[in-house]
Amino acid sequence: MADIIFPNLGLQIQNLDPVAFRPFGFEIYWYAVFVVLGIVAGYYFGAVHGPKKTGQNPELYEKFAFLVIPLAILGGRLFYVIFSDWSPSRFIDVFNIRLGGIGIWGVIITAILVCFIYCKVKKFSFLNFADTAIGGLVIGHVIGRFGNFTNREAFGGFAPDSAPFAMQLRADQVRMNFNYENYAHREILDNIIPQGGFQYIQVHPVFFYEAFINLLLFSFLLFYRKHKKFNGELLAIYFLSYGVTRFFLETMRTDQLLIGSTNIAIAHILSAAAALGGAAFIVYGHIKAKKQKTSA
Repeated sequence: MADIIFPNLGLQIQNLDPVAFRPFGFEIYWYAVFVVLGIVAGYYFGAVHGPKKTGQNPELYEKFAFLVIPLAILGGRLFYVIFSDWSPSRFIDVFNIRLGGIGIWGVIITAILVCFIYCKVKKFSFLNFADTAIGGLVIGHVIGRFGNFTNREAFGGFAPDSAPFAMQLRADQVRMNFNYENYAHREILDNIIPQGGFQYIQVHPVFFYEAFINLLLFSFLLFYRKHKKFNGELLAIYFLSYGVTRFFLETMRTDQLLIGSTNIAIAHILSAAAALGGAAFIVYGHIKAKKQKTSA
């Protein structure tokens, strides 16, 4: 039987090993491959293509890329460790990337902070710099989500047969501890599908939903870049768009990172804040730009 099935699309994926290569017995996961591909694409669109298309010096962005990439990965790792099962003894796990788990909000927050400090040091406009480089972050995120697919993680709750993109995963290949007391987990477990001697869970491929929406956002940002009305507009559009997207998709996730012992997902808080902040800055920026145009 297939490892992964999309019944309504007539698509079956056979023998999808999460490990891509085993050179000299060392396992390299597809997750790592997609992360690296995302970094390469992000570097190109953020540090090469972006500045060239806007008439800026790519060298300034290339130096930033070599600085921000490792720091953003560590930031994403720290975010995941803190909100997954934090204890002081786990701090060393931040540096053990092979354990898995990188929180995208940690990546985003770290990248923005590093960008702000870098621009202050270089005496460059942070908002203009962020507008130029933001496409790299978005496309890297799109590609990285495919690593969640090969790892069978970050999926949504139970998907009924009517869901066009319902995805069936072999239960024995899913790296997740289900808790029957959790409603979303219970709904999945109550709808196990036996076939071919295996048990399958049927869920929403939330990682693909997020990747597709971000791909549309990436395309829009590339198109709108030359039409922006003020510095920081593309960054604000990104925060608004991704904030809204992640807020609603987070409700579908079965592996939410929660705040302490509460049932509040940290991604919900950050997504709402990003969306509101992005919307407010867009309104402010357009009002300011209109006033400047009127007074000119």
